[in-house]
Amino acid sequence: MIKKVVIANRGEIALRIQRACRELGIQTVAVYSEADRDAKYVRLAEESVCIGPPPATQSYLHIPAILSAAEVTDADAIHPGYGFLSENADFADLVDACGFIFIGPTGANIRTMGDKVAAIKAMQKANVPCVPGSDGVLGDDDAENLRLAKRIGYPIIIKASGGGGGRGMRVVHTESNLLSSISLTQAEAGAAFNNPDVYMEKFLEHPRHVEFQVLSDKHGNAIHLGERDCSMQRRHQKVVEEAPAPGITTEMRNEIGARCAEACRQIGYHGAGTFEFLYENGEFFFIEMNTRVQVEHPITEMITGIDIVKNQILIAAGEKLPITQDDVTIKGHAIECRINAEDSDTFMPSPGRITQYHAPGGPGIRVDSHIYSNYVVPPHYDSMIGKIIAYGADRDEALARMASALKEVIIDGIKSNIALHSRIISDNGFKDANFDIHYLEKNITKTA
Repeated sequence: MIKKVVIANRGEIALRIQRACRELGIQTVAVYSEADRDAKYVRLAEESVCIGPPPATQSYLHIPAILSAAEVTDADAIHPGYGFLSENADFADLVDACGFIFIGPTGANIRTMGDKVAAIKAMQKANVPCVPGSDGVLGDDDAENLRLAKRIGYPIIIKASGGGGGRGMRVVHTESNLLSSISLTQAEAGAAFNNPDVYMEKFLEHPRHVEFQVLSDKHGNAIHLGERDCSMQRRHQKVVEEAPAPGITTEMRNEIGARCAEACRQIGYHGAGTFEFLYENGEFFFIEMNTRVQVEHPITEMITGIDIVKNQILIAAGEKLPITQDDVTIKGHAIECRINAEDSDTFMPSPGRITQYHAPGGPGIRVDSHIYSNYVVPPHYDSMIGKIIAYGADRDEALARMASALKEVIIDGIKSNIALHSRIISDNGFKDANFDIHYLEKNITKTA
């Protein structure tokens, strides 16, 4: 069993991992930048190590500093959380090479699923439905590229093979713009991801974003924990998530979830992972797999009663999954609002000192956050400062509880996006589950 874990992250996920370790009787080492010296999880950890100045490149992305922290504290394992180094295949390999356990999949798995073309080929082999596309990297044959686009049908989208997070994409509506769009996206991909390879897919105009959570151990066992709807997005960044996804039947869930679990077995995947799909007109289309714990994992935990982070750790330690697919039961409904330190109208970040903080409570309310009164939100990192999760017997109850929680929370001294969330939760289109991935920007946000 793992006895000591270095948490190679910050913010609410560092505290979340720490809590899971505490329940398992595992000691934690908090690594932190100088900007996070007073963070709650640093104070609560058994040990803590400063790994550098505030810029992430000199601290949370500085691999030698993190490995050194694990070495000097005699840690057994490293948990990368999400973001930063969590999907860095070289980091996963180095952790293993240095004799530590990486709490996540292998570097090979991360590379395969991080390369969108390789991931699509792996999913096609596993019979996971994919978006019609070029089925490979685009070459320099202009005539062939024009033929491919015509076969797929306009509009199409050009995507960077090594992209992610909404970057490295360009939509093409007409043949006259195709070749120039390919060249531009290749140049941008090379600059942003050090990989100029691009591919093309059919562009779905009104899809929802639906993703499936999986857990897979090192013994060939894999299960899915149902789906989440993450369609409420701004600039490809998720704002509100819910589980289960409205309108997805049990039969659809079982079919797609089983294919995702089978894909994990076929590629030898172990750990927690998320298969992301576009869903339109009753059909699912795979877009990518995230090889880490997701920000929105709590809503799946709420409807299944399964602790995803604890299972991550147990899987990394070599344990078999303690549950089978037949043990997974979807019950109730959960909604998560990502709370950011930013203006609800302009979306400008709002770092600074929180002069007063009061967390919401009541039946079905969970708050995952590292902030407290007098905490200083640093300007160097992502603006998310916490998540409010509301659980109910059904979607209506979850919505009502979330609306109440948003009225109850107090965050003074800085601006937050609480007002935006209140607008979303009270919006008739959202309440009726009549939305797609463009809905938030078109109908609720004042600026896009």
